[in-house]
Amino acid sequence: GVLTHLEMLEARAYEAAVKQEETEQQGEKLARLKERARELRRQRDELRAKVELQQKGQGGKEGALSDPAQPSARAVLEWKIKSLKAMLQMFYLTGISGKLTKRGVCFCVSTAYEGTYLDSYHLDLLTQPEVQIYRHSVPTFIPLEQVAKKYLQTDIRRFLSVLSDHLNAYAGRRYQADQLQEHFSDQLEGTLQRNSLCNLLVFNYHVSNQSETFLFNVRLLYGDLCCCLPTEVTVSCTPGAPACLAATAAAHSDLFRRTALHKAFRSFRRAEENVD
Repeated sequence: GVLTHLEMLEARAYEAAVKQEETEQQGEKLARLKERARELRRQRDELRAKVELQQKGQGGKEGALSDPAQPSARAVLEWKIKSLKAMLQMFYLTGISGKLTKRGVCFCVSTAYEGTYLDSYHLDLLTQPEVQIYRHSVPTFIPLEQVAKKYLQTDIRRFLSVLSDHLNAYAGRRYQADQLQEHFSDQLEGTLQRNSLCNLLVFNYHVSNQSETFLFNVRLLYGDLCCCLPTEVTVSCTPGAPACLAATAAAHSDLFRRTALHKAFRSFRRAEENVD
């Protein structure tokens, strides 16, 4: 009735307001990160220039007086420590925090999805004689070794960024599957099947059509392991279903590609309530 329609409009208005607030917060956070990144690049360039001056001074003739403007080894070390601390502070704003240890650096990668904090993973790095992973709590199915081989020795920032993308995407996919089972179990038929990485989901769900209920089968494949949305979606009807349900299956398939899994089912439920 009218009250139900009003409640639906209020719910949509609330969701829109929440989404707008999240977008504004993300924009502010991105601006802070860009400003911090510019400052870190400036510090890096200054440090690099001072190190080059020092190296040129050391390459001069033996006994020659050094340029008093050149930084001492202690000053260079202090700049390196300051730069590393600044990098840790910048990463903290992106869900990555860290602290210096006697043997290197210990990082903590925190994961979240849609503003909901999920899990944290730790990574202990040794810096001498070369950067290497000492111990970690990253799940075995995350391609840590491949990411480390590609970036750890040459670009530790890139290494942490890519690793964070993998962990957050996995956490997001798992969160969606958990939300589906928790809030929409009445629409599912049987058990939702998923692998450890949650990049392959298979399940069945009910679809009502003219007082009859039919079963849809879904297969979601997340080919991009750094993404929370599937790259391949297959939605099929049970044999003998009306021809008109093929269009419904195509529409659901498109929604699964563009929308988080639990949000897609929320849309299905609203559509059925409006029909009722």
